Amino acid sequence: MAFAAVLSSASPATTTSHRHASPLHSRRRSSFKTLALPPLPATVADLSLDSPAAAIAVLGGGSIAALAAALSLSDPERRRQQQASEVGGDDKEVVREYFNTTGFDRWRKIYSDATEGVNKVQLDIRLGHSKTVDNTIAMLKDDGPLAGVTICDAGCGTGSLSIPLAREGAVVTATDISAAMVDEARRRALEELSEAQIPKFDVSDLEGLQGKWDTVVCLDVLIHYPQDKADGMIAHLASLAERRLLLSFAPKTFYYDLLKRIGELFPGPSKATRAYLHAERDVERALRKVGWKINKKGLISTQFYFSKLIEAIPA
Repeated sequence: MAFAAVLSSASPATTTSHRHASPLHSRRRSSFKTLALPPLPATVADLSLDSPAAAIAVLGGGSIAALAAALSLSDPERRRQQQASEVGGDDKEVVREYFNTTGFDRWRKIYSDATEGVNKVQLDIRLGHSKTVDNTIAMLKDDGPLAGVTICDAGCGTGSLSIPLAREGAVVTATDISAAMVDEARRRALEELSEAQIPKFDVSDLEGLQGKWDTVVCLDVLIHYPQDKADGMIAHLASLAERRLLLSFAPKTFYYDLLKRIGELFPGPSKATRAYLHAERDVERALRKVGWKINKKGLISTQFYFSKLIEAIPA
């Protein structure tokens, strides 16, 4: 799931062009400009431009504060619990059901090249996700060509990362909790790659992953895990990687968390899964516990997409 902005009281974020963007930097320096009031990270991406939340996007800070007060009169969590009970499971079952049904239809369209029926917000999410993919590949290629490198794309979605990695010559294993997503990724790979380049596809949740790879990549998936479960998942993914682990996540700040909660008051026409933000210090702490450290990090942002990308290596 990408990180789509629901609300924003700021003007669009200033970003570099897609072709020349390079958000990678070391822990000692940063090439990013600080925004006085950044847009909300993608947390509830099922809202369309004609939804109530889109209208709120033009409101000022005072209006947002007033809306925040309304949170005490609403219970978005009750809606989430009802959604979980309808599929007879917990968060994971909700995610599985969503991305096999309405979520699959929605995100397949967002991650395609189609323009018909795709609104401005969805096009911007597509751009943001594309930047994340490009910068992930740039991080991976920093250490040299990818030919022959074994890579697990954990949470592959429709193959937007797996396919270009395979084209670079990497030996790719692509997995996703959604069978529909895996089928779509396989279909696209068969259309775009040679037979020798086709990744190994598998339907699996993150917990079920087994094996060893030079590199494990997990993009836009931690948003489905609360921090306590994210800690365990980060440890598990690190145990599968011999040399590198790349993660992207929606960064947690007071401002983002507040706007996410406001956005949950307006779920849109299709149900969304829970969305969890993560503080970089918490992700770093989880890595340290298993003997890993952050080696590189960057920030990818568009008007409606905001994501932290890190590369971790054994300490």
